[in-house]
Amino acid sequence: MEALVRQALKRHQPQAAGTGPGAVNGVGVATDAPRLIANISARHAHLSQQALDLLFGPRRSLTVLKPLYQPGAYAAEETVTIFGPRKQMISNLRVLGPLRDACQVELAFSDARFLGIDAPVRVSGNIAGSAGCYLVGPHGGIEMSEGVIRAARHVHMNQGEAGYYGVTEGEGMRLVVDSAQSGVLDDVTVRIGADVKLEVHVDTDEGNAVDLINARKVTLERTR
Repeated sequence: MEALVRQALKRHQPQAAGTGPGAVNGVGVATDAPRLIANISARHAHLSQQALDLLFGPRRSLTVLKPLYQPGAYAAEETVTIFGPRKQMISNLRVLGPLRDACQVELAFSDARFLGIDAPVRVSGNIAGSAGCYLVGPHGGIEMSEGVIRAARHVHMNQGEAGYYGVTEGEGMRLVVDSAQSGVLDDVTVRIGADVKLEVHVDTDEGNAVDLINARKVTLERTR
């Protein structure tokens, strides 16, 4: 399970309260239960243009391998090798696009432990003071002084869906997974955007712990 796209769950699970996409009324609140899916986000890297040039060669651009569920996001053909302080490495770390202003590597706890990296749990984009690593590509390598995190489990939603659930940006929700290894994942951080689809992201360790890929049903709940 090397890349987010290879872990994308094919079973799109509806909320228990209804099926199909939720309608949105005049005040921007979904009136039916929105369609919810929960995906495993395997370890991956986000790169800046400067880092891409150093790793893959000057004036390089990412090559789309496969679009991801969120609009505009994609798994690139490009991969890198990550090295930690223990001189352990993980190869074929998938790069996701589009490019960002700053580099970020997202690992599961077991990945970080194997590499000897003390990666903090952070919301994506909050990398100040986080762990560092070395990345190596076919053209060269870079040393990241920060940017390695364990991505906080989170849910992407639009304003109408946020209104349906009664939640605000940054709030925590609960994901209930009905499977052969059922479980509840708390502290699912709400991320609200204008052009996004309702989707929960958990890392490989979390998804495997509750057998998410074989889940019979997933339910998202407000916790306050």
